[in-house]
Formats: sequence, C-alpha cells, structure tokens
Amino acid sequence: MCAALDAAERGWYVFPLRPGDKLPALHGETSCTHTGDCAGGHAKWEQRATRDPERIRTTWWHTPYNVGIATGPSNLLVVDLDMPKHKGSSDAPDGAATFRALCERAGHPVPDTYRVRTASGGTHLYFTTPHRLRLTNTARTIGELVDTRGWGGYVVAAGSVTPAGGYEALCDSVAAPLPLWLQSRLQPAPRPSQGPSVAVAGQSRRYADVALANEARNVAAAQPGEREGKLFRAARALGRFVAWGDLPRHVVEQALQEGGESAGLSAAECRSTLRSALNWSIAHNQTSRRGAPA
Repeated sequence: MCAALDAAERGWYVFPLRPGDKLPALHGETSCTHTGDCAGGHAKWEQRATRDPERIRTTWWHTPYNVGIATGPSNLLVVDLDMPKHKGSSDAPDGAATFRALCERAGHPVPDTYRVRTASGGTHLYFTTPHRLRLTNTARTIGELVDTRGWGGYVVAAGSVTPAGGYEALCDSVAAPLPLWLQSRLQPAPRPSQGPSVAVAGQSRRYADVALANEARNVAAAQPGEREGKLFRAARALGRFVAWGDLPRHVVEQALQEGGESAGLSAAECRSTLRSALNWSIAHNQTSRRGAPA
C-alpha cells in the first residue's frame, strides 16, 4: 500500500498487479504476453488506474498487490534500460551502456531524474511529458535493450516484489522533463508533404531544425532588457515552420519556454509572449511557403 500511495503522491496513476507478479490483478484483465513490463493497447487497467488515496487504501488493504503505474495517464515516458538476456558474454553492452552512448552522440549527459532498479538488474528512467503529447510504447526503436513505456503501457513501481527480485527506487529525485532530443527520436515521422518536391520539403525540415536550435540558444543567452523582445521575435520566426508542418507547435513552445526561463523570464511571461507571437505567425503563413529557404 505504501508504494501505491507514494506513487500517487507524485501524481501518478496506479493499479494493482497480482501479488508477486507483473500482470494486472483487475477482474477480467487479459494477460500480457510481453517480456518485461506490459505494453498492451486499450487495456482496462489504464482506464481504471487511480491516484485517489481512499481507493488505493481500499484496494490494497487486505491483499499485498504489487503496484503498476499507468504511464500514459500519468504523463510519463519511462525509458527501460534492460540487461542482456544471455549473460555469458561479459562484453555485451546492456541498455544503460547503449543509452549512455546515445546521450553522448546527442551532446548531452545522461539525464538526472527519478530512477528505479528493476528485478532483472536493469533501470527505469522516469520523465514527464507535455499534456498534449501522446507518445506510445517502443521496443528497441532507439537502441538495443532500450525500450520505452508511454500511452498503452505501464511499469512496475518501486516497492513491488517478484520471484526474480524487487523494484527499488535509486534516488529521491523528481521525474525530469523529457529531453527534447529524446522526444524527437520517439515522435512519429511527419507525413510526407504533398508539395511538388519531397527533397525540398526534407531540406526545409532540416533547416527548421537548425533554426529552432539557433533561436532557442539566442533566447537563452538574452540579457535583461532584451529577453522578451528576443523571445517574441524567435516565436514569430519559428511560427512559419509550424504553419508549414516542418515543426510541431509543442516542440517550438517547449524549446523557447526553456530558453526564456533560462534567460530569467517567468514561466507566465514566456507562455503569454509565445502564445501571441506564434498565433500571429501561424495565421500569417498559412497560404504559401514560397521564398522559404531550401
């Protein structure tokens, strides 16, 4: 019960797993055939997960259920760093080594966030996601022995125990926001443009990515007296890429919000400036991308 209440206090939606197991304990729930934590589709456990303390106490009062966290409703993306199934080869990289290499190639350190050691010796890294972002589960999409759990999936919470071992929180940190570089790897590729040249559309998207990085960097480096102006101009400049389908709006908003706050603006100031500037730019760039850099 304590593990379920602790997860709920963090704002996460929980549901019971069978005692000593990783399968849902809800009546009528179908068994998960996944190896590791379940990544099934429209499951009853996702609909019935709760963070209501009274419901949690009632459910766990007499039965020592393990605890599942429904990652989608909890606005979580959990990266599952697994261990090799065959441990005979000592030089085989595990999921943690693969993820560390991915971070290095992206030019970022391994994120500092809430993490849990799994029963197999692997690690779960917890990240928060924007409310409107619906990332689903992946299996080895971003790297060998690196899976993710989002909408339609769940993870076993710290404090749960299975015959293979227990799940243990490795730190008291809060879950950090999902890094933008990782989010871009997990988002589905945009549908091909219906324009006359796929090659030109691809070049435009690459230009948009570079423009986003440059504008976010310029906003973050802005000095007092110029911060709001730089944020406004950056949003106006990037809004055309949102209108043309080269950049998702929430990606632009998150990057510039982080840049503005890094420069010293409040979260409310950033949101207000971004909303007005992006709305104007998107409305005035709906008809044509003629003249856009290729």
